[in-house]
Amino acid sequence: MGRRLAPWAGVAAWLAVGLAAAALGGCHPGRGPAAVDGARLLAADQDPGNWMSHGRTYSEQRFSPLDKINTSNVKDLGLAWSFELSTNRGVEATPIVVDGTMYMTSAWSMVYALNAKTGQLLWRYDPKVPREVGHNACCDVVNRGVAVWKGRVYVATLDGRLVALDAKTGAPVWSVVTVDQSKPYTITMAPRIVHGKVMVGNSGSEYGVRGYVSAYDTDSGKLIWRFFTVPGDPSKPFENQAMAMAAKTWNGVWWTFGGGGSPWDSMAYDPETNLLYFGTGNGLPWDQKARSPKGGDNLFLSSIIAVNADTGAYAWHFQTTPGDSWDFDSTQTLTLADLTIGGQPRKVIMQASKNGFFYVIDRASGKLISAKNYVPVTWASGVDPVTGKPIEIGDDHYRKAPTVMFPSSFGGHNWQPMSFSPKTGLVYLPAQEVPGAYGTDDKFAFNPGQWNTATNTDLNTLPPDAKARAAMKNAFKGYLVAWDPVSQKEVWRAEHKGPWNGGTLATGGGLVFQGTADGHFNAYDAANGHPLWSTDTYTSTLAGPMTYTVDGQQYVAVGAGFGSVFYLVAGFAVDLHGTPDNGRILVYKLGGTATLPKPNLTPIPFPQPPKATAAADVVTAGHSKYNRYCLVCHGYNAISGGVTPDLRYSALIGDPAAFKSVVLEGARKDAGMVSFAGVLKDSDAEAVRAYLISEANAGYAQAKAAGK
Repeated sequence: MGRRLAPWAGVAAWLAVGLAAAALGGCHPGRGPAAVDGARLLAADQDPGNWMSHGRTYSEQRFSPLDKINTSNVKDLGLAWSFELSTNRGVEATPIVVDGTMYMTSAWSMVYALNAKTGQLLWRYDPKVPREVGHNACCDVVNRGVAVWKGRVYVATLDGRLVALDAKTGAPVWSVVTVDQSKPYTITMAPRIVHGKVMVGNSGSEYGVRGYVSAYDTDSGKLIWRFFTVPGDPSKPFENQAMAMAAKTWNGVWWTFGGGGSPWDSMAYDPETNLLYFGTGNGLPWDQKARSPKGGDNLFLSSIIAVNADTGAYAWHFQTTPGDSWDFDSTQTLTLADLTIGGQPRKVIMQASKNGFFYVIDRASGKLISAKNYVPVTWASGVDPVTGKPIEIGDDHYRKAPTVMFPSSFGGHNWQPMSFSPKTGLVYLPAQEVPGAYGTDDKFAFNPGQWNTATNTDLNTLPPDAKARAAMKNAFKGYLVAWDPVSQKEVWRAEHKGPWNGGTLATGGGLVFQGTADGHFNAYDAANGHPLWSTDTYTSTLAGPMTYTVDGQQYVAVGAGFGSVFYLVAGFAVDLHGTPDNGRILVYKLGGTATLPKPNLTPIPFPQPPKATAAADVVTAGHSKYNRYCLVCHGYNAISGGVTPDLRYSALIGDPAAFKSVVLEGARKDAGMVSFAGVLKDSDAEAVRAYLISEANAGYAQAKAAGK
């Protein structure tokens, strides 16, 4: 019963390569599709009409020098064309545009090649990811884009494959499995390519995996190197000295869980040092007491790591959250820049980490330059400038739980990419304030392939009355922040209606573009934050925007589509009506006159549920089981965010046999609802059903009281 969101620098000798591209406005139909190589990527600033890699350049600044759309004329921006994608799940990809062709992905790792001027479909590739793999994806079945190289398009699929496609036809050239598919690995990130090697990480740190980054030969798919992010079984030889070093910071039997540390999103590359940078995720389980009982930093969890791009050899690391117990991944955008700090030129890497602190780090040595909180932080008073470690305050890793703190596992900043403008010297980041409750699960038992956090999921419960829930929802905040990384302070902000808003794009026209969760795409003055333009997208618009030219015309593009983890988990905080449409790619130009169909906002009537007859203790037990196994997809108190079915509406809750067939027998496995027979007994399933009936009755009563 899905429901709709209401509108709420390179090497000097190579720089000459690609100058012709700039002269022809980014369109070279005679050169062949996806004609990108290392020299051309290094010269990307001389070829601004194209967007050839995930963050446009190896530095991942997401700044485009294009200025035909600027502060004086952005008010005339209109829709040039749109293309409807094949799925109604989250859209998180940044399009790649090379010589007039756009390459885009949607949910379930589908790939599209489009005419970048008209939106005409050239080809479509469906990797046919088994839908039951969706159970292993903590944060929706999304994909964040492709990489292109020498006539091929590379996509990492949700089920752990890396596939090379012919850029002209979309036909697979080779495919390799990058993970142990018997384990709950997934991949949602966009690959990156350096020196003929395609790099990709993986996801799964909540379920039972050991994270790593792999590099494959772009021609053959042969594995060249692999860097693990956490140590394995210490009774066996370590893969390298870095793993031996990391193992000294762990204790207990962490390797039996996997350890976590999945590098699931960010990467950047510095051609001067030949270092590849990537961020790593949380530990498995979240609560350090369950994975490393005597503490320790637990390297390389929640860290920024630098390795030699050719060999994968360890160079340095900086851990943003030692011994992380809060799901404070360090996988947010990694941005390289040259700044003047204290009167001295510094080559830095920057991150607005999930933990609430903005880090500026020397990218050659990994030494901390500065760190300051960019959102309210209640778990630490600051970052020690000498050790680089947060100065933790309050409850020590929620030993006196429940502990409510800012940020939460949603982060002060999450995967939505930030941008940096060399013109203003400012970073533009989507920031948010979402509190979280943490507490230890004293009855924790590791279940491979299930949600394993060792936290007390019974804390994930909404207040019983509507007013209290509304107050909780109103406590959630989101805003666009312009941040000065030199002085480490906010310069301006643009307030939004709530959290979980889109990535940003900065341009030479003095603009910052950002989509919002309430169904808009906006442009701001990069210098002062004044709003200059806004348009309805009719759905949450979260992906990183980009810009390009074809035949001298500048376009701005963004992916729009309802989904992502916030809508899976926190449906109560999202205004919903109707049924979500498929995602779209939206492309704008000056004077554009195309239109989007307006959504049907007719609310779905709340059906009268079965009578609640179960005993209170059964409902309570069902609530606990629901929180442990169902909440991550179906939301707090069974209030769906519109991505997956709202179980309060389901006819299944009135039919014990049918409910059991789905929950325990896998009757809807092909739709992504796997069997939970390995962790739930018949009585457990019946208790969950009783809980859902209770919530359905509560929702029905509230709807009746509101006249809906």
